Amino acid sequence: MRTRTTTATAAAALTTAVALLLTACGGGSDSDDSGKDDIAGADTGASASASPSPSASEDGVDRPEIKLPADVKNVFEGAKTGDPVKDAVLADNERMINSIDEAITVDAEEHPALKFYSKDNALVAAATYVQSFYEGGTTWTGSTRYYDREVTLSGDNAATVTYCGDETESYSKGRKTKKVKKTPGDADDYVSYNARVEKNADGVWQTVNVVSERGSEKCQP
Repeated sequence: MRTRTTTATAAAALTTAVALLLTACGGGSDSDDSGKDDIAGADTGASASASPSPSASEDGVDRPEIKLPADVKNVFEGAKTGDPVKDAVLADNERMINSIDEAITVDAEEHPALKFYSKDNALVAAATYVQSFYEGGTTWTGSTRYYDREVTLSGDNAATVTYCGDETESYSKGRKTKKVKKTPGDADDYVSYNARVEKNADGVWQTVNVVSERGSEKCQP
């Protein structure tokens, strides 16, 4: 399971989240804390490999590139529904998830994809989540699987995306020590998500709010 620090106050978390929207994450001590995350999302010095995000050229939108380290992988099931609008929603949902994990696992001056695919409550939550890894001195490695992905459209420019995450093969990793903390999988490794998305003027389905439940029974095998 991925782990993060949970000690920051709400005010401090909001301050660092806003700072993250403008600049890169940074700082924090190395630790092997066992806090548990509530929102979905390496070797920060490792070379990055191409993200499995859908191609940016398919719809003509000028998208920021997303790259994840070679030891970090997100696997998305059910990308094609047969409905082009739903497929576009799922594609940007993948990019949103990858943008958060890129911000966690890759040190960079900026993470433009984070703001490109999330806004409003979802953006603040994502930034706070990312910053918590830096404050805890951790990152993550391994593979996370996303499945049972369903889209419910609400008019032409809004939708809800529900999906499950399996973190049984993703592990906490010391940001400085590179030490991987492998733990046996358990119920808390299964997370359910309910995301509200809205289509912006550029045709991007941005996530505006996400509600998650760790240990979700409906996501467990």
